[in-house]
Amino acid sequence: MTLKTLAILGLTIITTSCSLLPEKKVNIVSKPVEIDIIQPTLPRPLDLQAPKWYVVSEARIANPCRKVVQEDGTEKRPKTCAWEDKENPEWPEGYTYLDRFLDDMKDQNNGEVVFVATTVGDYKVMIRNNQEVKRYIKQLGEVIVVYRNVTMKDGSKGVVAEIQN
Repeated sequence: MTLKTLAILGLTIITTSCSLLPEKKVNIVSKPVEIDIIQPTLPRPLDLQAPKWYVVSEARIANPCRKVVQEDGTEKRPKTCAWEDKENPEWPEGYTYLDRFLDDMKDQNNGEVVFVATTVGDYKVMIRNNQEVKRYIKQLGEVIVVYRNVTMKDGSKGVVAEIQN
């Protein structure tokens, strides 16, 4: 046999060999593939601190007399007394809430008096802003719960985070 004949015979065997074998049946099966979705952790609860607000006026502070224990054991406050017998004898005559506030601020701030003030209208705006933040946080929590409900494998339900005062 010549090389040419061997090449033709080899090429014929290679090209027709697949048709000589029986066909394999291919089974196509569709089944859902469970995807492992990582559950998000719920946000950390808010840790808000309440600010101090001062309402200061020039009204005089009542400096009552000290309570005196009666013979029967009850305490009674006399209507008039000497200045030394007042509850706060260190306060001068006519001491006002403004004076006390200024003294307290000087004690807290190394002798300096600094005010941070707001108007009533601005305070209302701040309250509305706080309510808006609360609403946003509540709605964000609801979105997370819906997402968790859809993706939890065991069918358990998520819980909405609540804002507590």
